[in-house]
Amino acid sequence: MPLHADLDAIDWKILRELQRNGRMTNVELSQRVGISAPPCLRRVKKLEKSGVILGYRALLNKPMLGMDVVAFCLVGLHHQSETELKAFSDRTRTWPMVRRAWMVSGESDFLLHCVAPDLASFQEFVIESLTSAPNVDTVRTALTIRQVKDEGLVEISV
Repeated sequence: MPLHADLDAIDWKILRELQRNGRMTNVELSQRVGISAPPCLRRVKKLEKSGVILGYRALLNKPMLGMDVVAFCLVGLHHQSETELKAFSDRTRTWPMVRRAWMVSGESDFLLHCVAPDLASFQEFVIESLTSAPNVDTVRTALTIRQVKDEGLVEISV
């Protein structure tokens, strides 16, 4: 698959390091990738401007914040017209419990990543909001037991 960005080995090292720790200083980043600080900063700004780096986030400890339930929902719609798919996509953005959502292929139309304070709250969301939403045909849920891997979204082996 062709790359959509013109990246060299240093750019890949920058991306790998920032994916591991997006809060490190430019000086530390430059030392880790083996270049001086000014060109490192220029490269990071170029990666941000080009859209390769979309942004930076804090990773929060969900259980410490009282968000103990992580679940996935596979949602099938009655109708898959572009209008209906867009309407459901828009609806997912209004549900705070849905943290990520993907349109998928196969037996379901959407995969929702949900985080809730407790099982009762998640059940209420599924019954009151999700299954009763317009055009929703099927909802299958999977409660997580424990997270066993949490890596950056893109494998960078440089």
